[in-house]
Amino acid sequence: MTKIVIDIESRTLGEVSKIMKHEKILVIDFGGQYNQLIARRVRENHVFAEIQSHTFSVEKIKEMNPKGIIFTGGPNSVYGESALEYNQEIFELGIPILGICYGAQLMAHALGGKVETAPTSEYGKTLIKTEASSAMMNNLQRETVMWMSHTDYIAQVPKGFVITAHTDVCPVAAMECVEKKFYATQFHPEVDHSVEGDKILTYFVKEVCGCAGDWEMKSLAVETIAQIKEKVGDGKALCALSGGVDSSVAAVLMSKAVGKQLTCVFVDHGLLRKDEGDEVEKIFGREGHYDLNFIRVNAQQRFYDALKGVTEPEKKRKIIGELFIRVFEEEAQKIGAVDFLVQGTIYPDVIESGLGKSAVIKSHHNVGGLPDCVDFKEIIEPLRDLFKDEVRELGLELGIPENLVFRQPFPGPGLAVRIVGEVTEEKVKIVQNADAIYREEIAIAGLDRKIGQYFAGLTNMRSVGVMGDFRTYDYAVALRAVMTNDFMTAEAANIPWEVLDKVTRRIVNEVDHVNRVFYDCTGKPPGTIEFE
Repeated sequence: MTKIVIDIESRTLGEVSKIMKHEKILVIDFGGQYNQLIARRVRENHVFAEIQSHTFSVEKIKEMNPKGIIFTGGPNSVYGESALEYNQEIFELGIPILGICYGAQLMAHALGGKVETAPTSEYGKTLIKTEASSAMMNNLQRETVMWMSHTDYIAQVPKGFVITAHTDVCPVAAMECVEKKFYATQFHPEVDHSVEGDKILTYFVKEVCGCAGDWEMKSLAVETIAQIKEKVGDGKALCALSGGVDSSVAAVLMSKAVGKQLTCVFVDHGLLRKDEGDEVEKIFGREGHYDLNFIRVNAQQRFYDALKGVTEPEKKRKIIGELFIRVFEEEAQKIGAVDFLVQGTIYPDVIESGLGKSAVIKSHHNVGGLPDCVDFKEIIEPLRDLFKDEVRELGLELGIPENLVFRQPFPGPGLAVRIVGEVTEEKVKIVQNADAIYREEIAIAGLDRKIGQYFAGLTNMRSVGVMGDFRTYDYAVALRAVMTNDFMTAEAANIPWEVLDKVTRRIVNEVDHVNRVFYDCTGKPPGTIEFE
């Protein structure tokens, strides 16, 4: 796998573009939360998907020559002042179009149908009744569950369209005009909660658009390396390396693109997992696997001092985000003439940080947690459009060892967001030791590659206990484990009781100042995967 990437590292983006000619599906973004998820589902069919704004011109669409177009969902109405700009000519290009949610309503509105405020809004899992006469819906059960999220609905379909699915309160859950290859769903087939949603997208991509499926993750690696090489040119780049999966893949990707023009700075903020600082240095340092310029900055006390007395989660994230940047700026000044800051931002980070039209859930230090003023010419985020499992797949394509690729995810702010309330050195030590025990026992039980993410956190609750006939008044540790692929949604993992029992006994017996252990049964939503 690595050889393919290495063979093309010296090529320019133009040369790569000529070599890597792929079928493309164009995803037109109308501000929905699941836009990148649509692109991901297309890529799962081995077809390249590119996201562009709803303002993307018809001329550029013609130049791109996509095999198909998908209109995304969005928060607006297609009528009135909130309607978004689009070009009517897009329906005259002869290219198949799939409209999803807002995109479905836009198609109906633009082609002469009627869109109105729905008498009854629909949110969440909804029973859909399909029509067997539809080739697309014929792949589905006559009754199936899909994910709805709408307040407007299609009251009347345009001329030439037929209704292919409905619900008890939504007369047009799906419609199609086979002659023009126009399809639309009021529901969201791209989300995991839509039971047979993948069949909808596969049918559109493969059958309607006629895509053979010639795109693979190694293609993304090749193209991204060429793009980075062209962007950086003769400049210098500094990579914020944490040793986690995302930043490690970003670092190796950058290294293959610009070599010694890259310097990886690992900031040990004292909020890492047990012994992790030394492990990261062993992997990426002078005696490690990679030929990198590597700098370790021990800034533990600096971060502890900055977080003293701070309890509000967003404030903690903002403090850590700004201090990270300041440390990177200081190191960049020592290196001299560094134009680019490289970060391992991935798509769920972007969504949770509320960039674009999404609401802020929590600021990630490498996205919404950045200070307003950053002393770098540009920030490069080569993984920004990928989900966690796609990052891992890319890491394997780059030749990164499996034990590093499949390391447990770890947030940039580290244990600060796994400690509810004020962060202190004592609390950090408690979490480090409890988490080490938890991860060890999960691995012994053979569950480490079966659970999406798992870790121990510290609540701000202290309670009375009894140990050795003596009264205690100590902290409660919370164990978290979730099943997820894309980290956009998750369900609590069903860990065998004997494993939880053993972890609990070990933590209470071996970790000072802990007398209770809880297991978090909350999914995402309503919770997030991390505690803060």
